[in-house]
Amino acid sequence: MEWLSDSLAWLQDGLFEAVVQPLAFAMGLGGILEQAFDATGWFLVGVMQLLIMVLVMGPLERWRPFEPLVDRAAVRTDILYTVIHRLGLFRLALFFLLDPPLQSALGWLRGEGIGTFHLDSLWPGVTDIPWVTFVLYLVVFDALAYGVHRAQHQWSWWWAWHALHHSQRQMTMWTDNRNHLLDDVIQSVIWVVVAQAIGVGPGQFVALVAFTQLSESFQHANLRCSFGRWGERLWISPRFHRLHHAMGLGHESAPGVLGGHNFGVLLPWWDMLLGTARFDAHVGATGIRDQVEQGVDYGQGWWAQQALGMQRWWQALRT
Repeated sequence: MEWLSDSLAWLQDGLFEAVVQPLAFAMGLGGILEQAFDATGWFLVGVMQLLIMVLVMGPLERWRPFEPLVDRAAVRTDILYTVIHRLGLFRLALFFLLDPPLQSALGWLRGEGIGTFHLDSLWPGVTDIPWVTFVLYLVVFDALAYGVHRAQHQWSWWWAWHALHHSQRQMTMWTDNRNHLLDDVIQSVIWVVVAQAIGVGPGQFVALVAFTQLSESFQHANLRCSFGRWGERLWISPRFHRLHHAMGLGHESAPGVLGGHNFGVLLPWWDMLLGTARFDAHVGATGIRDQVEQGVDYGQGWWAQQALGMQRWWQALRT
């Protein structure tokens, strides 16, 4: 891990000095060099993730697919979503739009005496060990992600956006980032605020996000894979998450009633504790009930999907 970290740092320094810094000066953006350096790191982490997906997950999908792909155009749209997110383009837009007001709000809270609670100082001598801290942050963020994911399936206005993710009926390793942009904005703000609140360092935050994203990509893979009776209860497998995407099971408590099962992102523990876990042997077709039964259109391309998501959101607010 130290070798990997040092290698990434070396690549980040080289790419920043040779390409990003001169480009920033040429564009008159010399005042944001620190943020540009961070963006360079996110870009390299994204490239590394894409390489792992193509070189490792791709062959696995071809070796043991869960189902044959019949709608490759929908998969190509998912690839576009993944490239936008993993190569830092989405974070770059967030920086220019949301970072200034977010930093101002956090600064105001600190000025009011509401400081950071450093989770890594909870048990001196133990929680300040790097790998222990990483695992602790991982569990905390996974519990948070469970709550956020469950809210996406409970509140009709949020489901109006999140439904886009579930409308993919050809799940592959590229499906994870198939989300409405405003859905991603809300989740990103929540993650950043909580990270600031519990004292997650920048390097650990990048590692947490990268590790979580890779695991989620694997969970969405078109791969016939189960971790076995006990493994399924320790870490979320492609089969467990495919049940969450199964039509009429993952997004509904009953026909037409928002809810569902298997909301966990990395760990199935929260589903098991709160009674939302399903370990069915049979996994049905993925998608949303009204797609099949009523022919509801969720869009075929990126722009159409984003526009229809806004229409559903506005309708949910009105009703």
